[in-house]
Amino acid sequence: MSKVRTVGWFEQEAQILNATKAARKAGLKVVDVYTPYAVHGLDEAMGLKPSKLTWVCLLAALGGGGGMFSLMLYTSAIAWPLNVGGKPFVSAPAFIPVTFEAAVLSAALMSVFAFFVRSKLFPGKKVVPLERVTDDRFALELLAEPEQARHFLQAQGAVVVQEVP
Repeated sequence: MSKVRTVGWFEQEAQILNATKAARKAGLKVVDVYTPYAVHGLDEAMGLKPSKLTWVCLLAALGGGGGMFSLMLYTSAIAWPLNVGGKPFVSAPAFIPVTFEAAVLSAALMSVFAFFVRSKLFPGKKVVPLERVTDDRFALELLAEPEQARHFLQAQGAVVVQEVP
């Protein structure tokens, strides 16, 4: 038999957490876990690695802030130096607010872009919605033999077990 995606529906947070840990321990492939809110400890139970999105955010902030600081430095000291009341051409304290805003903006935009690219979410993508996941149910999606997955999910306390295309 071939492996298929099977979803088990749970009603409590503790059930989904225990079922996810047990599935990994039993050697079943956990495709995804759907919850109506963030469940503490679920990422460890799924065996997920820490996100690299924080590094993307940091690099984008440094690049955006550094680029803006360099642009202001270039324009005020090299391209168009103006003597305003005897102030120096390079006045770093005056550049800080704009540098900070550019760093925040570039970090936010790049983080959103990187998230969508990494999660493969793009306009027009067909996503199979699982009913009640955003309301009050928890779902564990496994990739395994149909009978093995069904028995496992029912033994863990799933109220409904179904195969998804």
